Amino acid sequence: MNRLPIAAAPGSAPQSFCTGMAAPLVILIALAASPAAGQARTPGVRPPLANRTLTLDEAIQMGVEHNLSVINGREGVRFAQGQRRTSRAPLLPSAFLDVTDTQQQLNLAAMGFRFDMSAFPGFQLPSVVGPFNQFDLRARFSHTVFDRAAINSYRAAGESLRASELSADDERDAVILAVGAAYLQAMAARALVDSGRTQLDTANALLKQTQQRRAVGLVAQVDVDRSQVQVLQQEQRLIALQNDFAKLKIDLARLIGAQPTDQYALEDALPFTAGPPLDVDAALEQARAQRPDLRAADAEVRAAEQELNAARAAHLPTVRLNGDYGVLGPNPADARRTFAVSGTVRVPLWQGGRVEGQIQQAQAQLARRQTAHDDLHAQVEAEIRKALLDMSSLAAQVAVAERNLAVTRETLDLTRQRFEAGVSDNVEVVQAQESVSTAAFDHINSVFGHSVARLSLARALGNTRERLRSFLGP
Repeated sequence: MNRLPIAAAPGSAPQSFCTGMAAPLVILIALAASPAAGQARTPGVRPPLANRTLTLDEAIQMGVEHNLSVINGREGVRFAQGQRRTSRAPLLPSAFLDVTDTQQQLNLAAMGFRFDMSAFPGFQLPSVVGPFNQFDLRARFSHTVFDRAAINSYRAAGESLRASELSADDERDAVILAVGAAYLQAMAARALVDSGRTQLDTANALLKQTQQRRAVGLVAQVDVDRSQVQVLQQEQRLIALQNDFAKLKIDLARLIGAQPTDQYALEDALPFTAGPPLDVDAALEQARAQRPDLRAADAEVRAAEQELNAARAAHLPTVRLNGDYGVLGPNPADARRTFAVSGTVRVPLWQGGRVEGQIQQAQAQLARRQTAHDDLHAQVEAEIRKALLDMSSLAAQVAVAERNLAVTRETLDLTRQRFEAGVSDNVEVVQAQESVSTAAFDHINSVFGHSVARLSLARALGNTRERLRSFLGP
């Protein structure tokens, strides 16, 4: 995971951009930068991004169109459609046409024919017959009139197809979450760069002021050196922030299937909004109705139930109808019409334990899917509760960070006035500037964390794309 350094107290090491944020937010950013989510592009397709502003909506649309997870989900739906058609085939009539032209000679003795011609002296039947020709042009058909196992297998395939379609929607929502989180992280990194430039300008202004006072003998050289160190620290911090911002833009480009060399800008920062009011019970109700992974789990359970029914139905009789119609003769000109129709009822008596084994397998599969279904419901409830807690906590953190930033800025102005008046040296000014830098970075972190928490809640509720703007604001 890429980390952005934030300001630290004088003499301490820079902290991580994600330090102090809730664990779920860190996980989201890890998801956004993970190799699986980053394998994003269709071969030969490179969306142009050069020298233009990439909006959040455009980034999400490109991710949905070009991310490998979404593409694999669509192909999974096609595969399930093929399986459903295959399972339907035994229930539909089948027909084919045979054309046979045979020339043969038969050895009747080899086939068991023995003719005693002793009663007819001088008369003898040949043991070899032919050669003779046989021409047969025939249409054949077959149809399963009743096969409960095949019917249930077809129903199971239909539920599996529905599960695949919903899983593809869930893959799309996961990509939206990853792209949105990556975009928000890049926006936060840009805000950190802007704040770093502001802090560097302030440090340079303080250095210039200290140098002027040193020129007239009002301060010692150590004050100038202290201001110079502050400028160098801010320059170092800004270089690191710019580097992290550039790398995050590369990660975002990879997520949406663009070239890592594309140069693009991000839209203006999203305004901070508290998010729509939502209680836990209402959120859980919406998630159960709309989350595609929950609905896919329901469909997978139903598919397993139908597979179990199909395995049990293997004990039941099956009814088949077969027939043919065509012409048969020594050659096409002398062929005559013939046909045959037959019906078969097959009653299973003993199949060596195969059906019992299939039933056992189907029961185990149903138990596994039911367990996964119940676990997923618990996981979704946990995700919703944690997202709501994060939103509440981070909204409070944003409010505190705003007040802290205002107070530290006021403190910096007052200490600079004291320094200009000669009441104190620049130690207090340097410390106040460092406090402003830390407060500004903390404010950016808390706003970013709250935005990701809102995005996480939109994902937890389902229909992520439709909820995105209402959760993140205009």
